[in-house]
Amino acid sequence: SYFAQVKPGVKVYACGPAPLLAALEDAVGHWPPDTLHVERFKARPQGSAEEDKPVEVVCRASGKTVTVPAGRSVLDAVEDAGIRVPASCRSGLCCSCETAVLDGVPDHRDEILSTDERAANDRMFVCVSRARTPRLVLDL
Repeated sequence: SYFAQVKPGVKVYACGPAPLLAALEDAVGHWPPDTLHVERFKARPQGSAEEDKPVEVVCRASGKTVTVPAGRSVLDAVEDAGIRVPASCRSGLCCSCETAVLDGVPDHRDEILSTDERAANDRMFVCVSRARTPRLVLDL
């Protein structure tokens, strides 16, 4: 197959249905991280609400603190508190709700960030991502 041998410096960009993207992920699984960049028509299923824990979100720019219950998105909770956040897809695909993380560790559930970008933990997509820590400080 074309992807059997690693080709240094080559990046693979793809957009398409889930089976195509899954086949590409398998084909380049032995390549360096962040070789494959995909755009999905539909987000992959995320963890269930039972896995979520409530998280305290400190919105530094607005001076508000919001408790986000299990099963509710950070985006919905901060909007309910009167904080406007640009958002389009609400499924972790479009980038419009990207928010700077000032403190805490996000639980990245988006389809956008690369492995290295996730490891930096300096931004998150509040429409789908949550927290690995009980508290997040965001630039909202």
